This record gives sequence, structure tokens and C-alpha cells, in this order.
Amino acid sequence: MKTLRTVSLLAAPLLLLLSACGGGGGGSSAVSETTPPPVSGVTPTIVASNTVQNLCEKPRSGNATDRQGTLLNELTWVRSWIDESYLWYKEVPTTYLPQNFSTPIAYFNVLKTSAVTASGKPKDQFHFTYTTAEWEASLKGVELGYGMLLALTQTTPPRRAVITIVEPGSPAALAGLQRGDVLQTVDGVDFVNAAGQDSVNTINAALFPAAQGTHTVGFLRNGVTVNATLQAIEVNTSAVQNERIIDTATGKVGYLTFNTHNNVAERQLVDTMRRFQAAGVSDLVLDVRYNGGGLLDIASELAYMIAGPQTTSGKTFEQVIANDKTRREAPLGFHAQSQGFAAANGLAKGTALPYLGLKRVTLLTTGNTCSASEAIINGLRGVDVEVNLIGGTTCGKPYGFYPQPNCGTTYFAVQFQGVNAKGFGDYADGMAPTCAVADDYQHALGDANEGMLAAALQYRTTGRCTPATGMSRLLSTVESSESVAMRLLRPQYKEIAIRRQP
Repeated sequence: MKTLRTVSLLAAPLLLLLSACGGGGGGSSAVSETTPPPVSGVTPTIVASNTVQNLCEKPRSGNATDRQGTLLNELTWVRSWIDESYLWYKEVPTTYLPQNFSTPIAYFNVLKTSAVTASGKPKDQFHFTYTTAEWEASLKGVELGYGMLLALTQTTPPRRAVITIVEPGSPAALAGLQRGDVLQTVDGVDFVNAAGQDSVNTINAALFPAAQGTHTVGFLRNGVTVNATLQAIEVNTSAVQNERIIDTATGKVGYLTFNTHNNVAERQLVDTMRRFQAAGVSDLVLDVRYNGGGLLDIASELAYMIAGPQTTSGKTFEQVIANDKTRREAPLGFHAQSQGFAAANGLAKGTALPYLGLKRVTLLTTGNTCSASEAIINGLRGVDVEVNLIGGTTCGKPYGFYPQPNCGTTYFAVQFQGVNAKGFGDYADGMAPTCAVADDYQHALGDANEGMLAAALQYRTTGRCTPATGMSRLLSTVESSESVAMRLLRPQYKEIAIRRQP
């Protein structure tokens, strides 16, 4: 699994999209060549994309889909596919000619809108590619790396990166690494203060390995240095972790950390909800602070399992708004049955889903809560479920994709905006929290004393956000500024909403 973009940890802005918590692809915006200048007075040839699809300059050996073609075939397919399906196809420059590009990915990079949102952010921040092999592996929860998720909270020296999640049984877990450990060294290089391209290359090669191999890292934990030798391997990641049933004076509260909407999430969510249902859980805290999204069908299933049929039956979870060339789809409802993503794991398609029947739910959120996770919030609010957010403003991705493979590359371009049953989907600048609370790296996720969960439990009881005082206010201010800047080192495909082709 090869990183497609070269990233520099010395870059000053937080726009860098570091590829993963130890492996994975990269955004399509990274190419080694210089973008050719636009050509005025000439426009590219556009054809029906299916007439040039799978015509490849270098067909993959043993692949039944690929056929012998040319580079121009691939470039023409990219331009034609964008013209057919891209949400803002009218805003795509028409002055870039395919024959001036040496790769289809480089051409794809310039085929997007340059407009901005009300806050000044680029309207399209979500235009990227991955190798098809990597994308298909990711849907099964497989990632090359160490099984730890790093959050970068300071990009310039002194840099700061902290472990947020450690996958049980992974190389990171077996080495004794923990949530809250702060990165100090990578293969002998000072991560915090290193300067120079050689040092940056060493850091990137270790944090984002392109192949299995061994690397050494040093972390700081409560003032003590913790050194570890880690083997980069294919790690099976968990979508659901830290399931808890918390007894309170007013009933049982279920808690779970939900990390990604992939195929394996279906079975894990159903099993957890069955246990919550059997235990008589009357409230739920859904921790999606690090959940960048994924399959909208999984989001729909989870929303149904939270609210139940009395609230959701016959209602729209999300309506897709595509471009004016695309036939309008039927609304995506709240799935009351499994969709078959976990059939290989014993959950047959069409299995009735358990449900809690809640009219109120609390989500723990940060700026890394994106896409399909935001769709859960928006979809439930669309059917009048009270959704309280504890933590930070979400990332703001009301858009989605139909990932499209061609000649070994899978392309991700915004193809629709999602709106709920009330027609609302305008949250490109994120959803504000009910109570603003900084991420608490000093406690384990699921610990009732962890800052965000503790605030959620208190808000549930009192209906108030407790203001910080004295030293706690000072610390909260420092941590909140970090939380705003925090970027998880993970693949972009973990920060999108995906629908299956209609």
C-alpha cells in the first residue's frame, strides 16, 4: 500500500493531509510533475465515459476488467467522468488539455471547483485517489501499519503528536503503547524539533510505511520516555471499541467508541446494540470523535438502531442532491434490516436490526468527526430525535461519493450533497457542539472520568455545560486550541460518505 503523496511534517499550515496511522494512500493532489498551464481557446474532448472506461495504458496482469488502451484513453475517461458526475461540473476549468498531462491522477487533480464556503474554506476539499487494491482492503478494515492512530496537534517545531487509539493485539499494543503517549523520536530522528529534508524523509518513511518493516519510536508518558520497536504489518482494525454500560441514578447509559463506517462495522454494531437492548439501556453516548465516515448504509442502520421503527418507519434518512445531469435517486431510508456487508461474518442480509427506541442521543465529536458520522446527526435531527454534541465542531462534509475504479486507481470526486427529511444539509463549516469540551488524552476512551464522556453524562443529568474554573479553565483553553488544530494521521478515504451505485 503505497503513499501517493509526499508529505512534509515541516509544513506550516494544517492543510497537510498525512496519509494514515501507519500506512495507506494519499490524496490525489500530490503529483511529482508540475501542473501544465491552461490553454485558452481550446477545450478538451468529452465522450461518454463508459466508451473509454477500463482502456488502460498498462493493463494489470491477470485482471479481467482491464483492456489494452492508451494514456489518452485514461485521460479522456477522467475528464468525461468528471463532466458526467461531479456535483460542481460547471465550475471545472475547461482550459486544461488532457494531452498536456503525463498521468490521469495529475489531470484529475485540476478538475475541480475553486470556489470557497462562507468561512473562506475551499468548497471542495475532498478530491483524491487511492490504488484500487488499497481501497478494497480498507473496506475490510485492513491497514498497513502499527495499529495506532496519531493526532498531530502542532505541525511546526516544537511539533506535537499524541496517540489517540491503540488497536488491541496490534504491534503498538504489544509494545505497550497507550493513548496519551506523546511522540518524541522516530528512527533516531528528533520528531519534535527536527529540521532538514533528510530528517523529514526518515520520519515520513517510518510513520507511513510503504511496505512491511521494522521501525523504532520513542514516546513521552508522564515525564518518562517509552521506547518501542514496531513491525509494520497488515492490521485488522476494529470499527467498534470500548463498549460500556454505565449505571446512573436515572437508568443505564450505553457507551461505545465507533471509529469507521466500513463493512466490518455492520456486525460489530449489531452485536453491541443487541447487548444494549438486552440490558435495558435507556440512553446512549456514541463516541465518534475520530470517526471520519464511510458507508452511508452503515450510518442509516445505526441511526435506525438508535431511534427504532416508531420514529423512523417510512422516513428519509438522507436524500441525495446530485448535479442536473444525474437522475434523481429515491431517498435513502432508515435501514431496519442488515444490508449484507457482514454476511461473511455471519450476519445475513435482511436480518432484522435491534433498536433502542431513543428520542435523545449524545454524540462525542471533534473536528475529525466527518461525513457519514455527520449524516447520523443530520438524519436523526431530521426526524426530531434530540441530538446533543459534546466536544468540538464537526469537520463539515455534507457531501458524498460513488468511488469509481479505472485501470487500478479508484477516484473520489464529490458527486452529491446529502440532506435530511427536513431538507437540511447546509453544514459545510461543521456542526457546533452543544457543550465545547477538549479531548482528554489522559483517560482511556470509555472511562467515565474522561473529559468528554464525563461532560456528556453531566449534561444528560443537569442539561448544563459546566464552565471550567481556575487551573482547569487554563488547561481547557490550551487543550481546546489543540483540539481545533488537531488532525488525525489517517487516509482521506476515512473521511468521506459513500453510497453504493444505484
